[in-house]
Amino acid sequence: MIDEILKFNREFVERGDYKKFVTDKYPNKKLAVLSCMDTRLTELLPAALGLKNGDAKIIKNAGGLILSPYDSAMRSLLVAVYELGVEEIMVVAHTTCGACHMSFKEFEHHMLERGVTESTLDTIKHSGIDLDQWLEGFHDTQQSVVNTVATISNHPLLPDDVTVRGFIIDSVTGFLEEVG
Repeated sequence: MIDEILKFNREFVERGDYKKFVTDKYPNKKLAVLSCMDTRLTELLPAALGLKNGDAKIIKNAGGLILSPYDSAMRSLLVAVYELGVEEIMVVAHTTCGACHMSFKEFEHHMLERGVTESTLDTIKHSGIDLDQWLEGFHDTQQSVVNTVATISNHPLLPDDVTVRGFIIDSVTGFLEEVG
């Protein structure tokens, strides 16, 4: 698959198809969106929000979560605010998210089947990493959005003038419902 992508990429550049996407690093709408990496949202999310290339910083991870106040998603949001002029942040979860009810217990047997050893898991567990907590999803999408918005809004490094709001997007229709 990667070789096919590389072939396509070379043809894309040769045709000049990139020209319609040229923009700079600053989001035109001074907006950052934290959302899930779900493939259903790849095109649906920006289309449903009316965003085009260059309008917003879109940060995606499994579940659209902030796992801790100092994780990479929060770091990216702070960079977006201080370096790129973001003034508003949208947290956008979605219906039927795979991260809902996700847990290390579900992954552990898959990891072992794919060659991760019990010894490796034990080493990680004994090094201070709580795999149950780290790979835990959420059980209530609305509450997850509320928690993520609160973590961002109350972050000691986020200025008070940044607006943070939470939403759930329908994974099929793109309908956006505000949470909170």
